[in-house]
Amino acid sequence: MVKIISDSTCDLSPQIIEDCEITLTPLYITTGREEYRDGVDIKPTDVFRMVDTEGKTCKTAAVSVFDYKMAFQKYSRQYDEIIQICISEGFSACYQNAMIAAADFPKVRVIDSRSLSTGSGYMVLDAAIMAKEGKTADQILHHIEKSKPLMNTSFVIDRLDYLHKGGRCSGVALISSKVLAIKPCIEVAEGLMRVGKKYRGKFEKCLEIYVRERLSNIDNIDLTRIFITHPICASETVERVRNTIKDCADFKEIIETNAGCTISNHCGPNTLGIIFKQKTPYK
Repeated sequence: MVKIISDSTCDLSPQIIEDCEITLTPLYITTGREEYRDGVDIKPTDVFRMVDTEGKTCKTAAVSVFDYKMAFQKYSRQYDEIIQICISEGFSACYQNAMIAAADFPKVRVIDSRSLSTGSGYMVLDAAIMAKEGKTADQILHHIEKSKPLMNTSFVIDRLDYLHKGGRCSGVALISSKVLAIKPCIEVAEGLMRVGKKYRGKFEKCLEIYVRERLSNIDNIDLTRIFITHPICASETVERVRNTIKDCADFKEIIETNAGCTISNHCGPNTLGIIFKQKTPYK
C-alpha cells in the first residue's frame, strides 16, 4: 500500500482529504511571537481578521524537518511506501525540509509539485485515487511527473495590499491598482509565479473574462476536472464563475475548494482561480 501525504497548501476540501485518506503536513502562519499551524490552529478568516481589523502582519513558514520526520515515522509502520508531495521549491523550503527528513526513511519518496494550491492539489488527488486503486509508488510518481508541466494554475486578485505587505508588490503598483481598478492574473509556470494579464473593472466581470480566456483553447484541455479555488469569495461570485465554466467546457467534475491560510495570507480574501490540466505543456 502507498500512503499519500501533502503539504497543507494543496487546498483540497476536508471531504476530499477524508474520502481519499490523504494526510496533510501543515505549514505555519506566524504573527509576532505567535505561531499557528495552517488549517489546524488558524483559518483564513482568522488571518483576514488579524490583518484587516487588528493591523497585524502575518508570515508563512515551511513545514519543519521535525514535523516531516514525525509523519514519516508514523506512516512507515503502516504502509509499504510513502509519497510526500510538496509545494514548489520556488515558493517554500518545504521540499528541501522533506528531503532532509526523508533521508532517514527508505520508504519515503518526496516530490516537488512545481505548483501550489490546487495546482498541486490536482496531482495529490490523482495520486490518492491511484493509491486506493492499488497502483505502485513508481506508477504514481510517473503519472505525477507527466502531469507537472500540464497544470494550468492561475488566480485573479482583487486587492494587492496583501501582496504588498508580503513584499511581493511595490507601493507604486499598489496605488496604481487602486486608481485604475486593476485585477492582475497571477500564473504559475515551471514552478514559479509570474504576472499574467491585468484586467480592469469590477472583480466579478473580470473573473468572467478571465475564465473565458483561460478556457478558450478547448481542444487542448483535459476535461477530467477543474477546480474553482478561493478563500471566501461571495457565493454569487463563485456561481457566476461556475456557470461561465459550464458555458465554455463540459468538465466531468467542477470542484470548489477554499484556499488555506498560506495562499490567503499572500493574496487576500477576494482571490479566485480556476485550475485544470492541459493536454500539452503549459508555458
